[in-house]
This record gives sequence, C-alpha cells and structure tokens, in this order.
Amino acid sequence: MTNPILADAFGHHTWATLVLLDACAGLTEEQLATTVPGTYGSLIGTLRHTVGADAGYLELLAPGEVPVIDEEDALGIAELRATMAACGEAWDRMAARDLDGTEELTRHRDDGSTSTAPLSIRVVQALHHGTDHRSQVCTALTSLGIEPPEIDVWAYAWKDDRLTETPPTS
Repeated sequence: MTNPILADAFGHHTWATLVLLDACAGLTEEQLATTVPGTYGSLIGTLRHTVGADAGYLELLAPGEVPVIDEEDALGIAELRATMAACGEAWDRMAARDLDGTEELTRHRDDGSTSTAPLSIRVVQALHHGTDHRSQVCTALTSLGIEPPEIDVWAYAWKDDRLTETPPTS
C-alpha cells in the first residue's frame, strides 16, 4: 500500500525538478553556464548534480530501479529530464513498499569509504538535497532576469486541485 505522505513528498520532489528542467530547456549554453556565488556551481552543473544524486540515492535505496549515471557531466537537459522521470517512477515504487525506517543502509564509495545511516535519514536527505539545489537553480535563473517557475508544495497541490482557499468574509 502506498504511503501517501511519501508519495506526496517524492511526487513534489520529482515534479518540481521536472518543472525546473522544463524552464531551463530553452536556455542558451551561455545561460546554462551561469554561476552565482553561494550556489553549487553552474546552472547546468547544479541540475546535473541534482538529478545524478537522485539516481545515486536510488541506487542504494532501490537497487536496479534506475540506470546508473556514468557520465553525469555529459547529460543535457533532455537526458536529465528523462532520468528524473525514471527516478520519479522509482520513488513511486519505493513509496508503495513496506519500509522500515530503522533499516541501516551502507553506501560503499569507489574510494573504499563507506557511510551507514538508517533508511529514514537517507530518504530525508534525498528530499532535502533536491530542495536545496532547486532553490539554487531558481537563484541562478533570477540572476539571468528570468522569473523562476512556482515549484513550492502549494503550487504542486494547486495543479491537482488539492488545495482550496476560502477568501475572508467582509
């Protein structure tokens, strides 16, 4: 049975990243190379890192669910979008599993180091990581004079008519 909290959390996570990728699809190479102090790196580098990290988190959390990204720096917007869409489907499948948040997961890095943390921490990290870097992409767009799209949770809820507001009475 799908956990609706996780389904919405990762539904928003995926949707917001896809909306940003769509907003960046028409940018020039020069615009995609934009860097802003205090952010991860170039706009395209931040998008690549964000999507690549999602695939990396899923490699540990749901092995085999999405292809491993070998050449993250070579991916364009279209490839990033396709990868993020696949990640979204994998997050949906994960939200449908019976998860044990206390399960310890160990990540083995190429350099021989490891990190061990409960599933709950790894899930929260994936969500936080995406939010942090999407914000940086919005900052980069703003620095270019481009109004970033609305990607907050309220916008996610409004798109499916799951948020209603009643104006105050006079």
